[in-house]
Amino acid sequence: MPDPLAARRAQALEQYRRRADIYDFELTAFEPIRERAVERLALEEGHTVLDIGCGTGLSFNRLREAVGGRGQVVGVEQSPDMLAIARSRVHDGGWRNVRLECQPVHLSRLPARADAAFFHFTHDILREPGAIDHVLAHLRPGATVVATGLKWAGGWSWPVNWLVLGAALHSVTSLEGLRQPWDRLADALDDVEVETFWFDAIFVVRGRVRG
Repeated sequence: MPDPLAARRAQALEQYRRRADIYDFELTAFEPIRERAVERLALEEGHTVLDIGCGTGLSFNRLREAVGGRGQVVGVEQSPDMLAIARSRVHDGGWRNVRLECQPVHLSRLPARADAAFFHFTHDILREPGAIDHVLAHLRPGATVVATGLKWAGGWSWPVNWLVLGAALHSVTSLEGLRQPWDRLADALDDVEVETFWFDAIFVVRGRVRG
């Protein structure tokens, strides 16, 4: 029988192959959300942070500044087209403390006890239990997890949700779970906090790994 998960991954690879060259431009408007999310990670000098679904590496510079020279950033991205741009970014910056993994999340090689994990606009990954379990298994107890992305706006916000739909169809393989994309992740965390922005259409969620 066809594997639905494999089909969705193939669809995602094709989506991001087409978007790779313009991806940085597409996400320009969301940079304040990225900045807020990295702040919520509360990273410290020497920490190891996992950038899950790192795309072209737009978060690397902020994450590196937060963990310092003794820290490490591990970027995981299954799209070779996106990761090629991330590799160029790392090479051009001379960033020796950034390691990249070109794998689906559930197959990625991760440090045993990282201090934080970051999911920035990674709806498909957040809806994949195997990916979530794999990441959480490589975080120390008490590690901080932050996730961001699109969501259906509450109430009668159909004009906002029309925009959400257009953006989602361009960037995800399924609209499943778009009401609360973080719920599967949050089920495994403590001290979960949810913030919403842009008329309730974008979320930033923060929690801690259970001991």
